[in-house]
Amino acid sequence: VQLQASGGGSVQTGDSLRLSCVASGRTFSNYAIGWFRQAPGKEREFVAAISRGGLTTSYAGSVRGRFTISRDNAQNTMYLQMNMLKPEDTAVYYCTGSGWIGTLEDPSAKLNWGKGTLVTVSS
Repeated sequence: VQLQASGGGSVQTGDSLRLSCVASGRTFSNYAIGWFRQAPGKEREFVAAISRGGLTTSYAGSVRGRFTISRDNAQNTMYLQMNMLKPEDTAVYYCTGSGWIGTLEDPSAKLNWGKGTLVTVSS
């Protein structure tokens, strides 16, 4: 499945943004989908993931309670609602997929990456 992230922008501390990830190609509902981010000078890190049917979600500790992941399989789209944004959330955000949500949570997993979307949070 091919995934394209969008919705990034420049905001201030405490603001909200909603990122979208649109799928094309293979059946979207066959894939668990996750969000990752890479800040300048840092390694890419896991942010959140959602299972194929949307019943199971997983979050990094740094975003739990502020970010919400969701998906609409009928629209082949996944969302990341980001609230109470902080400067440390500044990064390029990527979406990717796997057959199993556990793979997305595995730091050693080999995943495919498309073009990300930049989120900049100023203080």
